[in-house]
Amino acid sequence: MKLPIKLLIPLAAALTAAACNSGGLSNVPGGPGQSTAQTQSRHVTPDWLAFNQAKPACPMVKEANKATCLALIQKEHTAGPAVSGWGPVDIQTRYNLPITQGSGQIVGIVDAYDNPNAATDLKQYRTNFGLGTASFFKYNQKGQQSNYPRGSTGWGVEIDLDIQMVSAACPLCTIYLVEANSNSTSDLQAAEAEAVTLGAHIISNSWICYASSCGTSESSFNTPGVAYLAASGDFGYNFNGPPEWFPSVISIGGTVLSKSGSTYSETVWNGAGGGCSNNGSGAGQTKPSWQHDPSCTYRTDSDVSAVAWNLAEYDTYGYGGWFTVGGTSAASPINAAVFGLAGNASSVNAAKNFWTLKQHKKKKYLHYISSGNDGSCGGSYLCTAGTNQYHTYSGPAGWGTPNGVKAY
Repeated sequence: MKLPIKLLIPLAAALTAAACNSGGLSNVPGGPGQSTAQTQSRHVTPDWLAFNQAKPACPMVKEANKATCLALIQKEHTAGPAVSGWGPVDIQTRYNLPITQGSGQIVGIVDAYDNPNAATDLKQYRTNFGLGTASFFKYNQKGQQSNYPRGSTGWGVEIDLDIQMVSAACPLCTIYLVEANSNSTSDLQAAEAEAVTLGAHIISNSWICYASSCGTSESSFNTPGVAYLAASGDFGYNFNGPPEWFPSVISIGGTVLSKSGSTYSETVWNGAGGGCSNNGSGAGQTKPSWQHDPSCTYRTDSDVSAVAWNLAEYDTYGYGGWFTVGGTSAASPINAAVFGLAGNASSVNAAKNFWTLKQHKKKKYLHYISSGNDGSCGGSYLCTAGTNQYHTYSGPAGWGTPNGVKAY
């Protein structure tokens, strides 16, 4: 599917502007905390944009205090006898998920605007894949199960993707969808707080703020006893921003899943955000005490990852049935569901466990992603998998993808 030129031009312009703000261009002097690898970096346009492989569900927003949803629409088509894209059995099998667990765990999904068909779309998704009846509740940002905000077909795609990915990985988890009045960060933070008030144990955010002024506060993503996750972005190396770059939030990167016979494998998805949380001015996020990687003095992201390409989604609000989607916005709710399966979100200290787990346990409980990159950064682990410069870590894939729940 080809993107219209009128869409590609503003996207390309936005991409270039974002690169300037993120310190991702070559020959730019490094600000405080920038590594040699960073100063040698240059932005590489991700394949989905360079080769017209997908279009964003939501336009990229660079306006102050506004957020962009991260779902990418790959191929639209109506429902047929066979559904394209990876489904729940692929996610469950690849990640070795104990899907009989998770009952009573509440995964909160925070998105903007309303998808009036969310419940019926989720029902169709679960029916098609034999997942049973969902424990699903929808709220506005004030916690009401009525008076929903105005609809948005773009954010509606994101909403369906998020709740369907939680269902795919944790069929028994309860899902609370909290819809913010708009994509303003103040509304999204209000919805974030409401998800906590309603009792969510885990909160997944498939949106990001790319503007230089986002109006977000880490305190809105730092309630003790709640595990916060956020997608790392879809524009590659060092295109990061809140909420995923906050030290209190688990930053989720992305992979491409493949299957040969009955064997699955993964490589880095080159749209995945990740790198060093420095916006180019030296105003990076404080490095958590549990991060000790050598090439970034700020908070390094991402932490872990999951499949972010070629996933099956069902949406009738804007797209009339089944289609395939991508983006780290799929990987975040998948990982949120894994926390639901683990059932210990109340004791999670952001991403600390992933970074402090003994290396032999990381290799056992996480799938090491050993190939691929999300840009050019002088060959550093900050953008390239398999360098072994910092053990099995890479910026776009983090410490890897789930292999069971013991790393969670």
